Amino acid sequence: MIRISHLVQERFMFLLKFLYSPAYVGSVTPSSRFLAKNMIESIPWSEVHAVAELGAGTGAITQYIPSTTTIQPKVLLFEKDPTMQQSLKKRFPNYLCYSDSRELQLAMKNAQVEQLDCIISGLPFFNFPQVMRDQIVEQIHLSLRDGGMFVAFQYSKQMKQQLGEWFDIEEIKFVPMNVPPAFVYVCRKKA
Repeated sequence: MIRISHLVQERFMFLLKFLYSPAYVGSVTPSSRFLAKNMIESIPWSEVHAVAELGAGTGAITQYIPSTTTIQPKVLLFEKDPTMQQSLKKRFPNYLCYSDSRELQLAMKNAQVEQLDCIISGLPFFNFPQVMRDQIVEQIHLSLRDGGMFVAFQYSKQMKQQLGEWFDIEEIKFVPMNVPPAFVYVCRKKA
């Protein structure tokens, strides 16, 4: 019997989910380690006590959230797909897992988290209807402390205007070593 590696299973599951629901998965493959590390390195982890990851997928970025810092952050993961969510719960048993990013405030209340220091996002915002986009961006803004960070990747710069209305965009980094190539928005909540 041939044993398929975890990485191959993860990529196959991601491809199937993309084919079934491209508007919500956004890509045919999980984020590359180059993209994940680029996002994670943009965050001053010594200042992070609570963090949420929206669109955690298979944990391609989650796995790089530091666990050896002096401050062990409380981590809230959001993943809509039930299969991927179950996989996240098994892989990251110390992290809390929820399904709807539009209910970020409710999840924080349940987790007894007053404010988030950082939110990471892999959500394919531009695939969502404008109303859903607005709801999620508003939840992000409400959930972050003043000066909190929002780090998101997108496959285009089409969200720049909307994000600029809510956040100070400190940097947009291009990551070519990803399928497809991506832009990392490093934003800070306006005071």
